[in-house]
Amino acid sequence: MTAVAAPAARPLIGVLLMALGVSILPVMDGLAKHLSDSYHVIQVTWARYLFHFLLLGALLLWRLPLAELRPQHPRMQMLRGAFLLSTTLCYFAAISFLPLANALALAFIGPLVSTALAPWLLNEAAGARRWLAVAVGFAGTLVVIRPGWGEFHWASLLGLAAGVSYGLYQLTTRRLSGSGRASVTLFYTSVFGLAVLSLAVPFVWSLPSASGWALMLAMGAVGALAHFLIICAFEYASAPVLSPVSYMEMAAAVAVGWFVFGDFPDAWTWAGIALIVVSGLLVVVGERRPVV
Repeated sequence: MTAVAAPAARPLIGVLLMALGVSILPVMDGLAKHLSDSYHVIQVTWARYLFHFLLLGALLLWRLPLAELRPQHPRMQMLRGAFLLSTTLCYFAAISFLPLANALALAFIGPLVSTALAPWLLNEAAGARRWLAVAVGFAGTLVVIRPGWGEFHWASLLGLAAGVSYGLYQLTTRRLSGSGRASVTLFYTSVFGLAVLSLAVPFVWSLPSASGWALMLAMGAVGALAHFLIICAFEYASAPVLSPVSYMEMAAAVAVGWFVFGDFPDAWTWAGIALIVVSGLLVVVGERRPVV
């Protein structure tokens, strides 16, 4: 869900595209959660990568000449793909046990992880404001998990693992920024994930029914559409403008979880989500102002 930022030309269009993209992502998550009742998480993740690969590949072949589909920095592309694959596997495994909003809140620590590690991995300075954001986000994560309060679920660790992997994915994406089209980078990320999962899926394979295939296709189509809209958003607006809009995904996850699965966050979970959102906004403020 990261793209190379372009100069802000028409920010309102960018904001609308980002809002639509992140709002339909939880629909993909809901389909994955439903499918995980009948199929192994590896098979569900494989299907998500398969149809994403087919649909995005067809779109790129239609829009771009073959010369522009050549990958840049293949080793870094593979590393980026490995981090996103880890993120998706851990997140899909987490939502098979947890409400969507809880798992997504934990996965939203990704930007905080990248903020905390950037000084060491990218030699980017992190001022007091960004460290405050990390501390607030960590506090929010503890509130969502509630270790030792009788509410802890072991699958929360999968949500945290998804967040850590996503933070590393963001760091490698930043290293690749400016090296080519974001949509092409996203395509090769799906190539890596599909190749790895295709080696593992025969060991957990369960022949899908016709409805199972249809739901898997829908899951991949929704995911591909969401990422395409997010990529397009960065063509109209800059990252600091779009970053706050990404938290609409949380509201959409709550809506899908409530209406489809009957899960509604309790007061403590809402408090944790609020802290994580505040921490993310602090990171955005840190991007807009000089580091202090």
